Formats: sequence, C-alpha cells, structure tokens
Amino acid sequence: MAGKSNKGRNRRGAHTTANSSESVVSSDAPVKDNLSASESTKADSNGVSTLDESTNVTPEIKESETANSASQQKQGDLHLYPVSVKTQSGEKLELQLNPGDSVMDIRQFLLDAPETCYFTCYDLLLHTKDGSTQHLEDYNEISEVADITTGGCSLEMVPALYDDRSIRAHVHRTRELLSLSTLHSSLSTSLALQYETAQNKASSPGDAAKTEVPELDGLGFMEDVAGSLSNLLLSSSKEIKCVESIVFSSFNPAPSYRRLVGDLIYLDVVTLEGNKFCITGTTKMFYVNSSTGNCLDPRPSKTNFEAATLAGLLQKISPKFKKAFREILEWRASAHPFENVQSLLPPNSWLGLYPVPDHKRDAARAEDALSLSYGSELIGMQRDWNEELQSCREFPHSTPQERILRDRALYKVTSDFVDAAISGAIGVISRCIPPINPTDPECFHMYVHNNIFFSFAVDADLEQLSKKCASNANLKVESSSSLNSSYDKASGCLLHGESGTPNGDKCEGSTTGEHDSGVEVASDVSAETQLTESEQATYASANNDLKGTKAYQEADVSGLYNLAMAIIDYRGHRVVAQSVLPGILQGDKSDSLLYGSVDNGKKICWNEDFHSKVLEAAKHLHLKEHTVLDGSGNAFKLAAPVECKGIVGSDDRHYLLDLMRVTPRDANFTGPGSRFCILRPELITAFWQAQAAERSKHKSEGDAQVTTDSSEASGVANQDIAKDGKDENVKDCASLSVQTESYDEILFNPNVFTEFKLSGSQEEIAADEENVRKASSYLTDVVLPKFVQDLCTLEVSPMDGQTLTEALHAHGINVRYIGKVADGTKHLPHLWDLCSNEIVVRSAKHILKDVLRNTEDHDFGPAVSHFFNCFFGSCQAAGAKVAANTIQSRTHRKDQGGHQSSGKPSRGQGRWKGGASARKNQSSYMNVSSETVWSDVQEFAKLKYQFELPEDARSRVKKISVIRNLCQKVGINVAARKYDLNSVAPFQTSDILNLQPVVKNSVPICSEAKDLIETGKIQLAEGMLSEAYTLFSEAFAILQQVTGPMHREVANCCRYLAMVLYHAGDMAGAIMQQHKELIINERCLGLDHPDTAHSYGNMALFYHGLNQTELALRHMSRALLLLSLSSGPDHPDVAATFINVAMMYQDIGKMNTALRYLQEALKKNERLLGEEHIQTAVCYHALAIAFNCMGAFKLSHQHEKKTYDILVKQLGVEDSRTRDSQNWMKTFKMRELQMNAQKQKGQAMDAASAQKAIDILKAHPDLMHAFQAATTSGGSGSSGTSVNKSLNAAIIGETLPRGRGVDERAARAAAEVRKKAVARGLLIRPHGVPVQALPPLTQLLNIINSGMTPDAVDTGETNGVNSEANGHPSNGPVGSKNEQLTSGQEDQTPVGLRIGLASQDAKKQKAKAKVAA
Repeated sequence: MAGKSNKGRNRRGAHTTANSSESVVSSDAPVKDNLSASESTKADSNGVSTLDESTNVTPEIKESETANSASQQKQGDLHLYPVSVKTQSGEKLELQLNPGDSVMDIRQFLLDAPETCYFTCYDLLLHTKDGSTQHLEDYNEISEVADITTGGCSLEMVPALYDDRSIRAHVHRTRELLSLSTLHSSLSTSLALQYETAQNKASSPGDAAKTEVPELDGLGFMEDVAGSLSNLLLSSSKEIKCVESIVFSSFNPAPSYRRLVGDLIYLDVVTLEGNKFCITGTTKMFYVNSSTGNCLDPRPSKTNFEAATLAGLLQKISPKFKKAFREILEWRASAHPFENVQSLLPPNSWLGLYPVPDHKRDAARAEDALSLSYGSELIGMQRDWNEELQSCREFPHSTPQERILRDRALYKVTSDFVDAAISGAIGVISRCIPPINPTDPECFHMYVHNNIFFSFAVDADLEQLSKKCASNANLKVESSSSLNSSYDKASGCLLHGESGTPNGDKCEGSTTGEHDSGVEVASDVSAETQLTESEQATYASANNDLKGTKAYQEADVSGLYNLAMAIIDYRGHRVVAQSVLPGILQGDKSDSLLYGSVDNGKKICWNEDFHSKVLEAAKHLHLKEHTVLDGSGNAFKLAAPVECKGIVGSDDRHYLLDLMRVTPRDANFTGPGSRFCILRPELITAFWQAQAAERSKHKSEGDAQVTTDSSEASGVANQDIAKDGKDENVKDCASLSVQTESYDEILFNPNVFTEFKLSGSQEEIAADEENVRKASSYLTDVVLPKFVQDLCTLEVSPMDGQTLTEALHAHGINVRYIGKVADGTKHLPHLWDLCSNEIVVRSAKHILKDVLRNTEDHDFGPAVSHFFNCFFGSCQAAGAKVAANTIQSRTHRKDQGGHQSSGKPSRGQGRWKGGASARKNQSSYMNVSSETVWSDVQEFAKLKYQFELPEDARSRVKKISVIRNLCQKVGINVAARKYDLNSVAPFQTSDILNLQPVVKNSVPICSEAKDLIETGKIQLAEGMLSEAYTLFSEAFAILQQVTGPMHREVANCCRYLAMVLYHAGDMAGAIMQQHKELIINERCLGLDHPDTAHSYGNMALFYHGLNQTELALRHMSRALLLLSLSSGPDHPDVAATFINVAMMYQDIGKMNTALRYLQEALKKNERLLGEEHIQTAVCYHALAIAFNCMGAFKLSHQHEKKTYDILVKQLGVEDSRTRDSQNWMKTFKMRELQMNAQKQKGQAMDAASAQKAIDILKAHPDLMHAFQAATTSGGSGSSGTSVNKSLNAAIIGETLPRGRGVDERAARAAAEVRKKAVARGLLIRPHGVPVQALPPLTQLLNIINSGMTPDAVDTGETNGVNSEANGHPSNGPVGSKNEQLTSGQEDQTPVGLRIGLASQDAKKQKAKAKVAA
C-alpha cells in the first residue's frame, strides 16, 4: 500500500478497519502523488521547492536500493503498478497501486485526489486486459480479483444509487470539503512558501536576499516568556467561503408518497449571491425543486438544474461557488499531503486563540451537535469492540505482509475504541448516561454504553493527605486516627485503602460479574468505610492495570486474551473504560472463573489449560511459576498475581483481567499504604540483562568488568523514545542467556511482599524475596545514580515535565523517585527546577482535581480561574470566614456525607439529588486560598515524593512552564494572552476556555518497524549510511501501512532518514524528511512539545546548509519561542540553540549579532552548568572563532585558552579534543604575531584584495556554500578530525544532548562515519559540501592569503591581488569567512579531502581558469 499520499481523513464507518493505509514513501519508486501527472507536481510541492523524493540521494544509496529491492519485496511488498481510473465525471487519472491494496484503499485514494474527492457513492469496475469486467467488493484485495502486475488493467467509477445513509454521508463530506478547518498547515510550510515568493519577487535573488536578513527577536523570547504566549498559535488559515449555508430542510423527512418515487432528503441552500434554493436529494441525483414558502413543491424548478453530486449541482446554480470551490481544491492540493491527514488521537492544546474568535451561526454544526450520541454509531448496529479486537488478534501472522495487516487492523480498532471511550466517558461524567446499578452507593456505579464498560477510580493519594491533616487537627475521624501513625510511616507512596484488600475488581471495570457482589458489600458489611475505600479502584491500580494489559498484549500469547482498555481523566474524575467481556452482562457467570481469585485469595481457582497459557506469557514477562495458599490452606501453582482473574467468556475465549501487579512490588516501598508501588517493566528488563551479562561473565571468566558495565549501561542508559522503553538489546541478551544457562534464569515472583500466603520451602520464598529486593536496590543503587549522572553530563536532557517523565520511565524509574532525582541534581539549577516544578505540578494536580470534582457545572470557569489565582497570584479564600484548612473542611464534608459517599467524597449523593445537601450550600472552591493551596502542595510533596519544597517555592516556580504543565495534565485550555503573573489575580474567568479529557490508552505499537529502526540506528552509528537508509525507509513504509503517517514513530523514522541524507550530503532530501517529521510532531505531540522545537532547529540547520540563511533564522526563531515555553529560558538546550543562531549570523557577516548570542549562551551555560562544564568550553571556543573572524586574535587566543583549560580538566591532555584546542591556540597566537608584524611594517590593508575575494565569491555561489559548510563543520576544514566534537555537536545540532534516545549516539557516530568512510576510500563530504566546491576554495584562500594567483601569474592577471600573506580584507563577509577556514587549512590538509583533492585535478584546472577570468 505504498507510494501514495492519503490526504482524506479515515472515514469512521462501522467496519472501515481497512482504510488506514496512508501515504507511504517506498524507497524504490520515486514518490508521486497518486494523481495524474499534471497534479503530481502541485501535490508534491512540499512548501519546500518541488523536489522529487529520491532525486538527490547519493548514488551509493541508489545502488544499494536496487540491490536490496529483492529483500524489500519480501518485507513490505512495496512494488507499485500504474492503473488508470475513469472518474464519474469522465476524466482520466492514474493511481499507483500494489496488488495487496484492498478496494477500501482505492476508495480512500480517490477520496483524496482533488478530481474525485467529492464523489462518495459509486461502484468500482475493473476492466482487465482480456476485456472482462469485474465488479469490486469493498473488502476484496485487488490481487484476489485480477493480476495488475501484467498491466493493461483499468478502473471505472460507476455511479451507485444513494440510500438514506449514503446520502447523509455525501452531504456531510461535501460540507467537510467546503471548510479548510480540517487542513492543519504548519508554520514551516508557510515560511517556506513566503520565502519562495519573496525570492521570486527579488530581481536578482542572490544579492537581494543576502543583504536584508532580518534580525530576529530570539533573545526577546527569553526575556519576556509570558509575552510570547500570544505568538505560539497561528491564526487559522484563511477561510474561503463557498456558500452561505447548507442545512437539512424542515421539509424532512420526505412524505411517504414522495419516498415511493425516490425522494430521500431535502436541503435548504443559500448561495453567496443571496439566492435561496430548496434541493431534493433522490436515489439517483440532486435537483432544485420548486418549493417556496411553507409548502413542498417537489417538481423540478423551471431552470431544471440537476447533478449526481451536491457539489456538482451547486457549481451549476452559483458562479461564486464554482470559483471558491476551485480555490479550495487548489489550496488542498498545494498543502503538504500530511497536513490533510486526520490525526487519530490529537494532543490537547493548552492555549486557545486570543482574542477569542467570534462564534458564528452555523446550522450544520448545530445539527451535528444535537444528534450527538456519545461515540456510538446511530445508524445500524453498535460496534462489538471486544469481538473486533479479539478477532483481529486471531489474524494469521506468519509472513511480514500478514503481520502488517494484523498490526494495522489492531491499531485501527484500538484507536477507534479509544475514540468512542472518550466520548462515552464524557457522557458518563456529565451524567448523560444512566448507571446500570442505580441502587448501589454512587462510588460503585457502573455504566455500559456503546458496548464499553465504564467505572470510576478514586484518588487515594488525596484521601491519604486529607486523613493526615484531619488527624493532625485532632478531628475524630472514625478509622483514620488509629491509622494515622501507620500512614506517616507509609512514606506516602501510592496507597490503597487500609484494610489491604486489593484492587477494585468490583469497580475496576473488569466487569467480572461483580455487579451483584458490589450490592452485597453495600448491604452486608458494617465496616463499610474501609471496604469502600479498599474495593474501589484507585488511580494507581487503574494505571497499573493498563500497564499490565499492555505487557500481556505485547507478550502476544495465542489463546490468551485481554480487554481493550483506556483511562480518561475529565473534570477531576478518572473513568476506566473497557470493552465488555462477552456474556458478563447476561445471567450467571459463577462458574466462568477458571484462574486466580475474586475474593482476595480466600478462594483460588485453577485450570491446567489456562495455567499453561499464563505460564507461556510469564516467560516473556520474567515472572516465576510459584505456589500460593488460599484461605483454607490449599496450594495452587500460579504464574501471575493472585488477584488476577482468568475467565472464559461466552465466546469460549480465555480472558485474563485485573493485571495490577504484572511486575513485582517495589521492596523500597513496603509501608501499609504502598500496595500498588510496583517496579516498572523497563527496570525488570534492564536488571534481567545486567544479571544475564553477569552470569555469562562468570561462565567465561573473561574480561569480567567490562561486560557488566556495558550491559548495565545498555540496560540503563537506554532512553528510547518509544513509550514502552523496550530495551534495544533485549533480543541479544535473550539469546545470550539461552546459550549460557537458561535454567538459571532470573524470574520474579509477583506475590512476594503481599498479604497472600506463599507456600513452598522457606529458602525458596526467601530467594524470591531476595530477587525482588535485588531488583529494587538495583534501581536505587545503580539506575538512579546513573540517571542523575546522565542528566548532569547532558547525556539525557529533558526539557519539560512530559519529557522528564518519559526519560524516567525509559530508564525504568517510577515517578515516585523524582524527589531523589531532584536531590541528586541540586548543583544544577535547571535540573533542580525541572524536578521541583514537576513535583509542584503533580501535587497541585491532585488538589485541583478535587476542587473540580466538588464543583457544579456552572462553576467550572470561576473555580479554575480562582485556583490558578491562588496558585500563581496571591488570593484570599473568597469566603474569608472559612478560615479552616480546606482539607479539614473537606474531611468534615466527607463524614457528613454519610458512609456511602466516603469512598468517593468527590461524587457525593448531593450531586444527584439536586445539590440539596448541607455541604453544598457554599461552592467549595471559594474556600481555597493561596496559603492553603501551597501548604497542601508542600504536604503532598512530602507525603508522596519525600521531597521538602523550599519555603520560597512559590516565588521560585517557573510560572509559564508550570501553567503549561498543569494545563496539560488536567486538560485545561487557557487564552493565549500576556498574563501579568506578578499581580494578585492574573487570571479572569474569561481566560479559561475549555476543559478537555486527558487519556491514557493501550494502542499497540508495531514491533516489526521498531526492530528495523533499532537496527538502523546501529548501522547509522557505524557509518553504514546506505544500509541505514534502507532500514529506515523500510520501517517508514511499514509504519505508514500500520498507523498511517500521523504517528510518533513515523516522525522518528523521518528524523533518522533526514539525518542519513544530511550526512550523505543531500540537503534537499534531508529537508523533505525533516519537514515531514515537523508536521507529524506538531500534529501528534503538540505545537510546543520539545520535539517540535528540535524539529524546527534541525530544519533551520538544513536550510542553512542550502544557503537559505534567512529561512533558517526564521525557523530558529520559532524553535527558540517553543523552547522558551516548554523549558523556560534557563536551559542548556537554549544556550546550544543560541550558539547555532550565532553561527548563522556569523556566516552572513553579522558579527555583532552573532557575538551577542554567543555571550548570552556563555552566560547561560556558566550559570546553569558551571564554569568548568564542557558546554561552557564549547561557548568559549565559538567566541574564539568569532573574534578570529573579526581579526581580534588576541581575544581569540584568550577565549581558546579558557576552552583548553576546561578541556584539560574534564578530559585530560591526551584527549583529541584537548589537542585540537591546543592547535587552535597556536594558530591564533601565530596570527596575532603576524598581525603585529604587519602593523609594524605599516602596510595598510589592501582593500582591493577584499573586493577581489568578494567578486570571486559572487561569481561562484558554490564557494559560498563551501564556506558555509566549512563553518558548520566547526570552522576546521577537516572533516576527519573535527576540531572539537562537542563544538560540532553544538553546530550540527544532532549531538546536542536531548534526552531523546539514540540521537546523540547516532550523531557521535557521524564523526566516526567519516573516518571509516575515508578509510574505505569513499568520498564523504563534510556536512553537505558539494565535493567540487572544495578545491577552488583552497585556491581562493591562497589567492587571498598569499596575494597571488597560483596560475594567474602566467596569464598576467596578478592585478590588484597582492595583499600580504593573511592580509585581512575589510570586514566584508568574506573576511570573516576566509579566516575561519585558513585556520583549519594551515595545519593540515583535511583528512577527508585528500582523495577528493587528488581526483579533482581536472575540475581544479577549470576552476582556476574561471578564477583567472
């Protein structure tokens, strides 16, 4: 399903599983959009100049592709064949199809092509070579019907008859086409387009563009972060109006006598000309009828307009419509294909447009909203999510093509499920969906809607906090006073109710037929409070259940099934959504439990068949088979946590539910409240690997030390971007341990440190506990210190709360350890800020959610703005009489609410009964004041993260990043205006624009593609560019088919492809890939996600490599704006970006601006990282180079000396970087002496030589390119031994530490790449310099420096060029550049270029001739 771009959104029909095939760039067919040739250029114009995807890939890559095409054929069947299509309107267009495409895919392609996008109701006929005609069914694959590989096939679109459903879909599609709101244009695209138009305007683009590069306010963003909020959102692209309105007429539904002659629907249309028409939609066509006024007159109007499509009819009746519609189609065609694709689960934006755009009348929008059905499909049957999911899981998956189809079906179903779950959960929380057990206490309410089961989870952390405060205040709260001491000890991790009974299976949504037992609990148990709290699913247990479900899904054991699951946080409530277990809602299921326990281990069920499957999965999860005793002392062999439930559904499938402890308990947290503190799967994998390596070491007794160290490093330091942080070398290690001693593998018993009785010998139990203890101490003694060290060396460099959390998780560290990380990074202010801000936000999140849960619908706006004012301003409680600590009053309320609400103070009975209860008489949010909020936050931080917030935490918080983080975590959307955050009350009610659901889901990832990416990274690190290119392209093609283009992993592929092309010197190709990554990141991660900022930064470097510095600087400016929002101005990445910006200004000769940026960067690095940090040395070196360009050699020498001192201290004298620095110092010293000598001679500088140099450069733009490239490679002409790798890092922007996985490895490898390439005799160009540009360059320098042309002497052309050696031409841009280069060339000929120089004699001669001329 390759080689076409798919711009339309995936229609969400009941069964459209198949049509997620999105645009795939096959690595062996040049990418053309699947439109006719005439259209393809438009559609490809990427905003980058119209380049064909594979034109500039270096020849080696081309060859390797052909060599690899055979293997690719196996991988993803990427061969495309042209098939012509005759459209409904009689035009011809050509599609590139692959025999594996389904008919659904073809429909999707036709829906995207501008010529056919408004046809929705047609049949497809396939005409084959031998003249036969096949009618294609939607679910056929083409290969089943005919062999298109032989050629001679064509398709024809034949109009089909409309019915009620398809005609509505048609009207909906037409309305959608008329709006550009579904087109998400990226700033980068519009920048490129603006630049292009500006270039075309400038008469001699070369000069005009160079002279006026604007100075950008990059520094400004950092000083005034609050002010830059308003710059983040782009005002939405211009709306092109085609028609005043299209609405369903109030004549609907068609009267029975008209139905019998084919009328389906009536529409009222008002055109832009102001004419009103009533249109009849029949089974065959649309026509204007004669109705006026209030009576239907079904006869066709006099003018007799009719057409098969609505758009066709409107074009006939309204000339203005015709013009505007054409404009819209052109606009869509000119956009990047990715900007047209819907993203399945788009991120919430925390900023909304300000001023808020006017809300205009739109009857169509009103209709859609009123027919809202909370995500269920109104027409036809509701989807049976469970059946769809499980049958997709049963697809065959032996061949790569089958695996792709299966992954794609699973991805599609799960995404649709999450989508429906979100709207269902919103319905449940806003009380539009009634519970199925209305008589139970409210905290036990369960809901079934659209075949999804919903239940609530409670915030146990907060209850623990309120108990603690309450008991401190000596309030007699029934159970809490006795518990208080133990809670203090509980070191406050995630807790679960005091009775220690586990995991709300009653409410966990595991639908285990527990509805009835929920009722029992309510009626029988006297200690109701206790039970309610412990039975209720908590936030922690729900999270763990989701993680467990994911783990079992990845283990993928055939015959063992899990439910689809999602967690939705909205308006302070957490709802768990699961697919409905078959048979659970019908009748008695008492005998269906085959495995595990429903009542907490009192009675345990066991079944041989089930056990064998669970055991199989346990192997993947490193779980041990062990024996457990039930309440009456019988022993059972389990390989899973006791409280999981193995159930046989009515479909006879084996389901495993309630997977809250798939990894063992964390032995560092064993207090009574820490029931759900479990270790992360990433940690288990890393520990397992470290142990395996340890054992193989004992086995071989070889170079012992190294293996463990490296294995620990690989296990630990592996920050993979991928969510689940699966380790790269899991596979290798797995095979390794099998070779060594597979029987002695480390397996964990998930039931140690729990209240369940384990049977078996004491030694065995002790050994199991010891294993878990070892893993827990591995976390605190090895992983945490290593992580802190990586943070300090900038090996991992998270920018905001989200990336910090991801980095922690990828290392296997739970967020509850963040206090320890903060303590370890006290000496680096930016890291300490990052950790403490995250702790503050997470604590405030719980308090804000509690406020929201107790808020009535009409108070949400005031409640949120009041809370924000308390949090960021200094606000008194509005009801100032209420002086009591909010938490105390909260506890009071809780008790008065009676037992039933105690499990969930949040949704007390009062809400349902019209809010009449006493505790609702005053809006609770009014009791919150700044003091109470901050004291609660400090309490919470101490309780849950063992972190003492400093007294001045309120003033130290980075306000903008904290607002951003808090809004993202709670789903709040605020107006993007400048807030005065030093005022008492910075927020007004009108600033709070929306509350959105925040979702955690279990959408599967495609393992096949991930493995390819991992292998690709290794190849890239070893410098095998063409192999890496092939692997990444293959992964890209597979992911495109599985997830469509809008996915994080696809963005990763694009980023790596861009890196490979960049290193291969193909800038234009790199820009195309980078642009894709940028669009995907903006759409999937959010406009201001740090990854998006890095995309803009890389984009800028690539544009700079193409000499489009102005465009590059505009991208840099955007990158700085995004960084200032996500990390705030104080972050090493900001300093690194400043260095890059400075290099760009330096290259265009704006030395003053460049110096300003460099000095800012130096200040930042000294303040954040300290005077002795390598990044500080990088700044000094960059400054030295800059002064060198200005001819201030004394300053250069001083700065380089500082660089040298730092490097000696950090790396030692022997390190290549230190030696490089030493050479630079010598160079600068020499220049300084030369300069002085010159001055003594009193020789004035010869302006003519400068002029001459400038002329030469103008005559040879390729030389300019070379100069710039040389500056980019750190100012040394040498590509082999780069001056200073970390400088290169700063400049190439790749190596910059960015807690983002293997980027830095790949980039570090880039230097190696070149060395090896040189060794293999390959011509590698330093950072994208076209090879032939270099020799003339050396010459040019000689001309300028020695004062005579090498060959010019013969031709008698010495005129004017006779400045002394190293004369410094006036400060023209050339002066600045030539210096930078000579320095590198005086010491040695660049290693990487020797071969190049030798092979280039002929070109040299030509170049000389040109120079002479």
